[in-house]
Amino acid sequence: MPGILYLCATPIGNLEDITMRCIRILKEVDIIAAEDTRQTVKLLNHFEIKKPMVSYHEHNKFEKGKDLVNQLLEGKNIALVSDAGMPAISDPGEDLVKLCIENNITIIPIPGASASLSALIVSGLSTRSFCFEGFLSSNKKEKKEKLQQLVNETRTIILYESPHRIKETLIELQQYLGDRKISVSRELTKKFEETLRGNISEIHEILQQRNIKGEFVIIIEGIDAKVLIDNEAQKWHNITIEKHILMYMEQGMDKKEAIKKVAEDRNIPKKEVYAIACNI
Repeated sequence: MPGILYLCATPIGNLEDITMRCIRILKEVDIIAAEDTRQTVKLLNHFEIKKPMVSYHEHNKFEKGKDLVNQLLEGKNIALVSDAGMPAISDPGEDLVKLCIENNITIIPIPGASASLSALIVSGLSTRSFCFEGFLSSNKKEKKEKLQQLVNETRTIILYESPHRIKETLIELQQYLGDRKISVSRELTKKFEETLRGNISEIHEILQQRNIKGEFVIIIEGIDAKVLIDNEAQKWHNITIEKHILMYMEQGMDKKEAIKKVAEDRNIPKKEVYAIACNI
């Protein structure tokens, strides 16, 4: 029988946040696959866990992933851990999970600490609906495209950011999203844990005065749905309703479909569009 891949959440700072179940699993598995064995060995030593470790990270995930799957197929049980928090979130563990699914290997999550959710629940922003975007790309073009996509996001947005990029990212967020409410958390669960709340410009001003340390989680208020509808409607004010209808008809819509779409775009009653459509 194939072994089991356990996705083990490790503490994001405070070692007391590890679960009893996680400690038991780490003691029972045959192998521990770690993002950075130098970091994980500190955790294992603290809890007196002695197990073989292998390195599994972004730069060796293809070669090592196949090797881990082969060992799982041979019947070995493996625990996957990241440096901190949940593995497979903004992490090469995602690829290992896919490989295991393709090979019908059982995968069991061992829940625990999460930097993104910890920052979200203390942000004071809506937790009803949210999207996780992880780290923005270091590629300027890709980063710009992602920020443009987030402009009309109505859900609360969760981002990760490094200390050396946080100031630049806040400037870009304000440029694309406007001066929205945000929450910025760093050093979560650690001695110098801190969460700053306010508008983007206010948080940027505070951080400008500091020597930045620690990884950041940024929580951003989504755009108000009513504002989004008004913004969408405003886009069409530069063309007439008649041209707007014709634009959709030229794209292949019939007249009835075009009328309905124009009414939605402009957030106006269909009867107003019908009245003008009579002349087309």
